[in-house]
Amino acid sequence: MAQVEDIRRLAAELDAIHNRALELEKHYADDIAAVHPEYRDSASNLVHYLALRDADLGELQQGLAALGLSSLGRSERNVLGSIRAVQNALRCLAGEGAPLPRLEALEFRNPVTDAHKRAILGTPPAGRDACIMVTLPTEAADNPLLADELIAAGMNIARINCARDDPVAWQSMVTNVRRAAQSAGIECRIIMDLAGPKLRTGALAPGPGVIHIRPKRDALGRVIAPRRVRLIPEDTLQRGTKSALIPVPRECIELAREGDELRIRDTRGKKRRYPVVLKDERGIVLECSQGAYIATGTRLRLHRSDVHEKLAFRVGELPTVEVPLLLREGDTLLLHADPRPGEPAREDEEGRISAPAHIACQQPEVFEYLAPGDPVSLNDGKIGGVIREVTAEQLVVDITKAKPAGSRLRSNRGINFPRSDIRLPGVTAHDSVNLAFVTAHADAVSLSFVRKPADVAALQEALGQFPAVQLGLIVKIETRRGYKNLPRIMLKAMRSYPAAIMIARGDLAVECGWVELAELQEEILWMCEAARLPVIWATQVLEQEARKGLPSRAEITDAAMSQRADCVMLNKGPHILAAIRMLDDILRRMQTLQIKKTSRIRKLSLADDDH
Repeated sequence: MAQVEDIRRLAAELDAIHNRALELEKHYADDIAAVHPEYRDSASNLVHYLALRDADLGELQQGLAALGLSSLGRSERNVLGSIRAVQNALRCLAGEGAPLPRLEALEFRNPVTDAHKRAILGTPPAGRDACIMVTLPTEAADNPLLADELIAAGMNIARINCARDDPVAWQSMVTNVRRAAQSAGIECRIIMDLAGPKLRTGALAPGPGVIHIRPKRDALGRVIAPRRVRLIPEDTLQRGTKSALIPVPRECIELAREGDELRIRDTRGKKRRYPVVLKDERGIVLECSQGAYIATGTRLRLHRSDVHEKLAFRVGELPTVEVPLLLREGDTLLLHADPRPGEPAREDEEGRISAPAHIACQQPEVFEYLAPGDPVSLNDGKIGGVIREVTAEQLVVDITKAKPAGSRLRSNRGINFPRSDIRLPGVTAHDSVNLAFVTAHADAVSLSFVRKPADVAALQEALGQFPAVQLGLIVKIETRRGYKNLPRIMLKAMRSYPAAIMIARGDLAVECGWVELAELQEEILWMCEAARLPVIWATQVLEQEARKGLPSRAEITDAAMSQRADCVMLNKGPHILAAIRMLDDILRRMQTLQIKKTSRIRKLSLADDDH
């Protein structure tokens, strides 16, 4: 049996933690008093949890576990209550006097925490505890039926990213989602995401208007299915189709018949013959068994089989193709304040670079916070570099990380300076303009790139201009500074009701590294549970499934782990409906095994009597 001295030592350690928790509560008294009344107890519990986690408790946990007692590994929901229960158990084992007064017990499924969750995320469908949030693509504005399909698949929160599209498209998305939810008799919240001080690349110089026709080939390069291409009158605008569209003079469409043939010489001088296989009210369809590059102005000849007539036409205006910057290790990139379109590097006749690649930074005011030697991360960390020179007009960046064959950098891609002390306002002028729309149509607003409590306060102040609206507030943690300031950011957010935290793992990984992300996301989950704030698990969940229709094994494990959050976010992709259904199935299965970080001891199939 354990020595009484060991038991008393463990009790003394717990007493010290308990006292430290009460001292820290006094230290944060003003912050706790300022939170919304619904969060008053939660804020105190968060502070108590900070005191509990102020030291390494490994040895204490081992000592408690050896006695068969709780090792405080699941104490987030009720820190002082958990400590007091173990203190009393130790007093009994030591044969000491009457137990200490018990604190109010917290139910395993805390109704207060559940109420906070429903207030901002709504009620998930029957049989699933976690909500599913989906980022709406532009197609959700053009295609009303897409909202019906998303909700039927399992979406119960629609996310509109204000960094994309425009108010006209947002209005269509909102209308389509509200109508689809009402039609299905299902609650579906709408969350609008303010861009915040997100640094992005500027526009690129437009490339040629060209379309690449590619028939389907097998692994050996053999054509196994032709490509169908639709020709439309050049004075017609068609949207929302997956077909390749080529504008031509209306006369060409009117004169063509099924069985005719179109002959071209493409941009490479390759001769191609494509039969007309269909004609309808929208135009004609060609069947292409050979690849071709067709540009604006490409000459084509219509061979009319019934009258043996040959008519010449030219291709109309094709959309320009964005030509990305190709960057390799050792290259130089200029990030400039001038909004002129970016261009690839120029080479002289001998193949030497005469002018480096350049592209604009959409928020050049950040330049004043940077210095030579600061690292730069581009396009979600796919490209890395180091700043060589800084002026008010541009940054000279040496590329240190890229694919062996080079990595492509396009317009509107993220720029991160992970080691720099960036001091941009948390709510930009563009965000302030968008808030009028957000407050009129959304159920909650999320703020990106929160670095400090003042960023949250700025949004709360801006929302104060709309006193008649009670909008949910979501704080996105996606920077190192945001993570470091998380306790005070949470206390500031808790001045609004309801509120939630989003773990925006994409940019957080870029700033802190993929390896460190594994640790950070766990700590954020713990903090949110202690604060009894709903948490959203976001970025790259089932990304391969949504984009390509085939998930990786690692993605399945990641999706299973996401069940510990209150909401899981999926990004848009061609196979998003399948991704929603898969995530819905995974979440329903996992909640029979685990609630938050606590395992549920259901019947184990391996423990059947006949084994």
